[in-house]
Amino acid sequence: MSTRNASRAAAAPRRVRSLPPKRVVPAITIRRTTADDAAALARIMGDPAVYPGLMQMPYTNEEIWRARLVEVAAPGKVDLSIVAERGGEVVGSAGLHPVGAAARRRHAAAIGISVAREAQGQGVGAALMQALCDYADRWMGFLRIELTVYVDNAAAVAIYRRFGFVIEGRHRGWAMRDGHLVDAFSMARIHPAPPAIAPFAADPGRDPAAWLAP
Repeated sequence: MSTRNASRAAAAPRRVRSLPPKRVVPAITIRRTTADDAAALARIMGDPAVYPGLMQMPYTNEEIWRARLVEVAAPGKVDLSIVAERGGEVVGSAGLHPVGAAARRRHAAAIGISVAREAQGQGVGAALMQALCDYADRWMGFLRIELTVYVDNAAAVAIYRRFGFVIEGRHRGWAMRDGHLVDAFSMARIHPAPPAIAPFAADPGRDPAAWLAP
């Protein structure tokens, strides 16, 4: 290499490969649903990539979901209906509902979860599950949470197992899906630390009336 070429090579700016900008994923926010979420839920539940994996039907619309949201929020209802928001957009929903009116089943609740097509596999389902379990355990005192999930929905089964659900049985021909009868697992989670009242340790040397003092 000539001296001139060597000088040019030394003077040439060094090219530095730039890395693509790191994608920032907005945080997931969980909140209770309102009637104004009807359009968002109709969009999610009306997606052919979503409703076949649930118990929803095709051809839903905003009016149907608005009526459902108003009903679940009626006075006296103990149901919890929540949505997951990311970047100001609803990307998932979930519900916690008493299993029925039977007095001897008041300790049990059923859940359901849906995640928008574009948000699946991104932690939305786990965030909704965490919120439901915390609400059931720490505020409602439910001892048993139940759900059904199609046997071929491996991603959902994995999330449920992560939160302590176990398979209790298999329903043959559980539901019609796209022209076929498909099986579903029955799964349940028992409260990991049922609430209890601490023993009352009274001091026999004190006035009994003082026991009531805070």
